[in-house]
Amino acid sequence: MRYGWLCHPATLSAVIVLLINDHLLKAVWPGFLTGKLSDVAGLVVAPPLLALLFLRRADLAATLLTGALFTLVKTTQTGAELASQVWTLVAGPSRVLADPTDLLALPALALAWWIRSAPTPPTRLRVLAGVPLAVLAVTATGAVTYSAAVSVEADDRRVVVLLSEQTGGMTGLASEDGGVTWTAWHGGPAGLAQTARCVPAQPRRCYRIVPGSASVAESDDYGVTFHASWTLSEGRREYLERTYPGAPGRYGPQALAVQARPGGGHVVVVADGVDGVVVRDVRGEWRRVGWPSVIKAPRSNPVAAEQRLALALATMVALAGIGTGLRRLFLAYTLTVAATCWGVYLVADAVHERYLPSLDVEQALLGGAVVTLAGTACLALALAGQPRARTVLISLGLGTLTYAAATLPFHGWAAGVPDEYGQAVVAAVVLTVEVLLGGLALLRRDARRVASLAHGLQHVEPDVRPQSLGHDH
Repeated sequence: MRYGWLCHPATLSAVIVLLINDHLLKAVWPGFLTGKLSDVAGLVVAPPLLALLFLRRADLAATLLTGALFTLVKTTQTGAELASQVWTLVAGPSRVLADPTDLLALPALALAWWIRSAPTPPTRLRVLAGVPLAVLAVTATGAVTYSAAVSVEADDRRVVVLLSEQTGGMTGLASEDGGVTWTAWHGGPAGLAQTARCVPAQPRRCYRIVPGSASVAESDDYGVTFHASWTLSEGRREYLERTYPGAPGRYGPQALAVQARPGGGHVVVVADGVDGVVVRDVRGEWRRVGWPSVIKAPRSNPVAAEQRLALALATMVALAGIGTGLRRLFLAYTLTVAATCWGVYLVADAVHERYLPSLDVEQALLGGAVVTLAGTACLALALAGQPRARTVLISLGLGTLTYAAATLPFHGWAAGVPDEYGQAVVAAVVLTVEVLLGGLALLRRDARRVASLAHGLQHVEPDVRPQSLGHDH
């Protein structure tokens, strides 16, 4: 049977081990053993699960493909980054690390193949419970950990920002051009973080991190008095809390270093916690570097809630616009539109950005069922109501514009313009209202045009007089 391999008692045991290890044992006893246990269990579960995706049984191909992908991910940084992006799309914010020592788990593929060669006819209960459980075990990985820049060290040649978490063997970021470009640093662990430094050979100029405040202060009198030099705004702080949830105490400056540059001037490099690196260049301008491309820091979507709401609103606008062109069944169509929009929101809201497992399975199933049933009924009623093609096109375009108007200001806020979240809310409301008013006017104009044409046709009386062949005398 097609599900016999996945629903074999040994495979289901590996599924349970994977769930318990990822969500309990790793948190209680982190280390080499629990890390490798997940790899072994995952390699036992992955081949039979992958084999279900093939149209025909290709058990050997699934096993070999699992081994090849696992090797690529664990031995190359590119493979690890691609796996992280794929897993983030599937299961929410995730990180996969390149670690060649994980290849020690590859013999587990032989165990998976042996299980396949010792078939046990699966019961219906094992199929119904085993397949969803296997999917959940593979996709719902453990909680995301965020890298944080926690310390900075500088000498005459190089500035090194140390990280709190190793990433593929990388322990920090290094720059030899005053913080303009960065490369991976593989060195020793971070030392004691320094929160105050003076410029080499210029002891009058000093910088320090202000305790209890996400800011850096500057002094021109040997550190006697300080004035504000750079401050993390409230808008950026809220952005960090949304982007890197579950990392309390890691927002804002953690340490700093000062480096004199050739030709005069100096730079200040700040380890800014989960937000990466902030640099003051030789011109005195502060610049947020964040995380350079050399490191792919996992993050949550800071505007996920706004996107969910906008998606439901855009769906409602598009379907409601189509409803204005219906010639009958309007009440029934309205009810199915409301149910469809509710189902869309349930599905979108089932993906949690802050905690894993990132998918609320029950809510996703409920929302999917509502969307399927209500959406099908909505489509059937729309076809029966015979809306005009022009009305449908206008409505679909209006729904797309509504989604863009409701989300673009929040994406701008995530990029820093505007800085305040409240300003993004006002901009989103104004843009959305303008789009809705413009769309409504366009729909009304189209409806009046159609009504005018219909009225004109009704008043055109056909000439039904008989045509005589001659004149009567």
